[in-house]
Amino acid sequence: MSNVSLKPRLWITRRLSDATLERAVRDYDVVINHDDLPGTAEQLIAASAEFDAIIPCHSEHFSAEVVAQFSDRLKIIANHSVGVDHCNLPALQGRGIAVTNTPDVLSDATAELAMLLMLGAARHAVAGDKIVRTGAWDSWSPAFMVGKQVTGARLGIIGMGRVGRAFATKARGFDMEIHYYNRSQLPADQAKGATYHDRVESLLEVSDFLSLHCPATLDTTNLMNADRFGLLPMGAVIVNTARGVLIDEDAMLAALGTGRIAAAGLDCFQVEPGGNPAFAAHNNIFMLPHIGSATRQTRDAMGFRALDNLDAFFAGKLPGDLL
Repeated sequence: MSNVSLKPRLWITRRLSDATLERAVRDYDVVINHDDLPGTAEQLIAASAEFDAIIPCHSEHFSAEVVAQFSDRLKIIANHSVGVDHCNLPALQGRGIAVTNTPDVLSDATAELAMLLMLGAARHAVAGDKIVRTGAWDSWSPAFMVGKQVTGARLGIIGMGRVGRAFATKARGFDMEIHYYNRSQLPADQAKGATYHDRVESLLEVSDFLSLHCPATLDTTNLMNADRFGLLPMGAVIVNTARGVLIDEDAMLAALGTGRIAAAGLDCFQVEPGGNPAFAAHNNIFMLPHIGSATRQTRDAMGFRALDNLDAFFAGKLPGDLL
């Protein structure tokens, strides 16, 4: 019997980094979705009978209904993502399927993008680019394109996990005053002088800038609703690089209309892909297509982290990122 036949069979649902695919092909009997389209429910169900393992992305949805139709062959889902709101964990665990994710490795890349969005939203990046790009820049005055200064401002962070702390570190370089809400207060060596709030509401009241870094759960869906937008200081800027469901998008548009928020920087939306078409009319919404972790270094690290989890599992060890 050849060594190839002894390798666990692995389905990789999307086009991952070249380095990741090279390592996967070396160590596993791999099928790669080179079409790079999201795996459908039907494909996931079929794969459960054909593969020992799957490396999916956030684009594949393991609902309870889908998982109920799985074969007993599938043993592990090694997500190529930190967030696992696309996985019904109780259903998967009920079938004895291990689930892992890729924490840590994308924190800095996502925090960098949050900083880009915050600065771009605060300083009219969309409108300014459009004016220059279209040849409409034909005058200047002291009142032209006046934005909101980041340096020295109060920054509120909801969710002080790995990405939230990485963002706070970068924001300190702009001498921002850091406030945060988290499920629990951080130890002093992690808080690094940031002010803890045990209620979202008290955090919002002091947040000239607000950045969201919490997971998508039933409790955080529409976390930022009309009432909570109303608690922000007038002219606040909101940034979201976490999950689109954290923001009630109609409420955000209303808050933009009243000036309660001056601008928004968004990398995620309620509907993905596609986003919210109503946002396109607003130059004070700076948008990117959910690319927080999209650097070569981070994509390699995410893929390798997923493979590390698979390697441990098939060696009979506990994966480091087992959920």
